[in-house]
This record gives sequence, C-alpha cells and structure tokens, in this order.
Amino acid sequence: MLVHETTLRVRYGETDRMGYVYYGNHALYFEVGRGELLRHIGYPYNIMEAEGVICPVTAIDVRYVRPALYEDLLVLKTTIRQLPTQYVVFETEIYNEKNKLISAGKVTLAFADAHTRKKCDPPARLLAALAPYFEAET
Repeated sequence: MLVHETTLRVRYGETDRMGYVYYGNHALYFEVGRGELLRHIGYPYNIMEAEGVICPVTAIDVRYVRPALYEDLLVLKTTIRQLPTQYVVFETEIYNEKNKLISAGKVTLAFADAHTRKKCDPPARLLAALAPYFEAET
C-alpha cells in the first residue's frame, strides 16, 4: 500500500458565498493529491502522457464531513491500496490543521492509449514505480 501526504492552502477563489470551499473543488484537491503522489514515485502524469498513456476518470465518490474555509491549511492523504490492473483507484482524505476530517473520496481512473483512446494496460514504468510499496504485501 502506498500513502502519500501533501499540503494545500485554501485560496479565496476556491470558496463559495458561504465562505466554505466550494464542493466541486474537493475533486480538484483529490487531483492535486494524486498528482503529487505520482510525482513522489517519479512517474508524474506528464511523463506518462508523453509515453502515450492517458488516465480518464471513470468514477468519483465523495463524502463531505465538515467545511474547509479560506486560508485553512489542508493535508491531502492519498492512498493506493492495490497495484493497478485495468484501473487505478486513488483514495484521498482531506484534513484540516486540527486533524479533523473535511472530506474523503475515491477516484477511479482507467488507462487508455493517447492516440486510439482505447483501454490499455497500465504502463510498465508505473507498475515498477509502485512495486516497492506492495512487495511486503505479496
């Protein structure tokens, strides 16, 4: 299992009229978490895409627990629980500075050939980058 944390400060433009982070921005925060996780393992999206693989989102599930506010420093805890096969599932929990859960969600992505847009296997380079995090579990 791979768990990665990154922080993000809520910007004013991400809030709604009530002063809360607009609910749609949680999906953007999940994207930040998975992008940073991939960068952490040395295989960010831009490299994957340059090698001909794209990752369209096929499902997203979000649970909102409490509001986040302008200037809050959030911790994005992103987890991959199993090695990808046809899909990769990123689970993200967002916490505030008091370590209180703000939201939690799962985002499922498929792997597709960038030129044909047809499903493909996960890139071997991604699997190799993830393998050390799962070796003890097999």
